[in-house]
Amino acid sequence: MKIKKILSQHRRDFQAIYECEHCGYEETSSGYDDTYFHTEVIPAKICPACGKKAPPEYRPLATKYPDSTTI
Repeated sequence: MKIKKILSQHRRDFQAIYECEHCGYEETSSGYDDTYFHTEVIPAKICPACGKKAPPEYRPLATKYPDSTTI
């Protein structure tokens, strides 16, 4: 799964549309804007439609704020 579009964000919490790279399935879910979430959690999300994870060439989005910044 990858982030297709971020719908809203408050501090580091956000709501986004996630899209499966394999079958195109979309779901709206929450997330957390830090490096760990973008590099570890999102690529490990399993698509409920096809059961696959992100491919090895997945490129995570950058965070809106550096991890060291308190918001």
